[in-house]
Amino acid sequence: MPTELEDLKNRIIALSREYSQRAHSANLPGYGATAARRPFVAGRDPVPYAGRVFTDDEVAAAIGSTLDFWLTLGKEGDKFEAELAKYLGVKRSILCNSGSSANLLAVSALTSPRLGGRRLRRGDEVITVAAGFPTTVAPLVQNALVPVFIDNDPRTLNARVEQLEEAFNPGRTKAVVMAHTLGNPFDLSAVTAFCERHGLWLVEDNCDALGCRYDGRPTGTFGDLSTQSFYPPHHITLGEGGAVNVVKDMLLKTLVESFRDWGRDCWCASGVDNTCGKRFGWQLGELPKGYDHKFIYSHFGYNLKPLDIQAAIGLEQLRKLPDFIRARSENWEYLRRGLAPLGEFFEFMLPTHATGWTPEGFVWDGSGHRTDCSWFGFMLRVRPGAPFTKFDFARHLDDKKIGNRMLFGGNLVRQPVLVQLRQDHPESFRVVSNLAGADTIMREALFLGTYPGLTPAMLDYIIETITAFARKTVAAAA
Repeated sequence: MPTELEDLKNRIIALSREYSQRAHSANLPGYGATAARRPFVAGRDPVPYAGRVFTDDEVAAAIGSTLDFWLTLGKEGDKFEAELAKYLGVKRSILCNSGSSANLLAVSALTSPRLGGRRLRRGDEVITVAAGFPTTVAPLVQNALVPVFIDNDPRTLNARVEQLEEAFNPGRTKAVVMAHTLGNPFDLSAVTAFCERHGLWLVEDNCDALGCRYDGRPTGTFGDLSTQSFYPPHHITLGEGGAVNVVKDMLLKTLVESFRDWGRDCWCASGVDNTCGKRFGWQLGELPKGYDHKFIYSHFGYNLKPLDIQAAIGLEQLRKLPDFIRARSENWEYLRRGLAPLGEFFEFMLPTHATGWTPEGFVWDGSGHRTDCSWFGFMLRVRPGAPFTKFDFARHLDDKKIGNRMLFGGNLVRQPVLVQLRQDHPESFRVVSNLAGADTIMREALFLGTYPGLTPAMLDYIIETITAFARKTVAAAA
């Protein structure tokens, strides 16, 4: 029999479910939509490029955790980390407060003196990609490392791996940090072989790619570390939140947690003491022997933990992840089929190792490698000969309430922050090639949503709107 308090808690949670069902029907998945979701009205209702997708399960989990009022990471965090690591097949997943923080923690961990001769030191070079999101690159500059930018392939949005050897600087190049762009795995066969050949660290920014597979294996499991983001547009959401995945070496787990938790040397969780059995028996640095291990700091760290409430939400989201991934794939395919007649105006994105698309599926190159995308978005490029520009197209989509985004920062080397950095400190980064591919993406590409909240009616509206715009523009130019 439940106690009086347990019964009260259960009644509160039941009421929270009822509230969610009434208040949040617009956030239900778009697949299998029920009468509980208000019908989409074209032209009146916005079509977001991304957003939160949840049911009353997540609300109930959040309310239950809030009533427990542990707040900081605790049992829900432990369960979420274990479930995420199991899903990916990695040694450990470590929660933090954002994907950007996850990238910062992953790079910072590789600077630890505990890694001996392999540690990243001030001035070491790290190869990355020019077009993408800035917080893939920011941790390199923040750790006094030198980003080396290689170009993007406009078809896949990922790195031109043939430039890796040109970017390599013997004795200086120590790592590769790059993202799987928009849920499309980069060429992991080429990148991992390059890293193994030269003894380099590999950090996979998997923030836009949870659920992707390369040769049947999940992305985020090929490097030494990988990162996730759980911001609302991503594959699952905790509101805010991120994670660092430790693929093999558990020393990296200790280092990531140290940088996440103020830089402390102690590995005890909050509220737990003396798991080493010698809390007052350590002598490190120039501290007196017996100084409390909970207040010994081996790194200049941060406080980047999320809340246990977020982890409770995340556990429910993880249970929906297979359906979310399937919906993203189906939505991408639906848009591709619907927009196929507009090939004279648009160049469409391809998965890595694909050479073309037909209604029957992708045409693959002869490498033998295959990618299975968990699409973050539907990228298309306005062809240079089209009678409209990318910016004309983006403004029209906005007018029609269809959410769209550029590929984040475009060519990051053109961003004000890096232009200023080059002026102030020319040695602070290096560029390989003329970055023509990154510039092409910056000028021509934008992406639409594929997220699981899109309904068939929304997808039809996107297709009809783009088709009408292209045909009308041609007629006006004639």
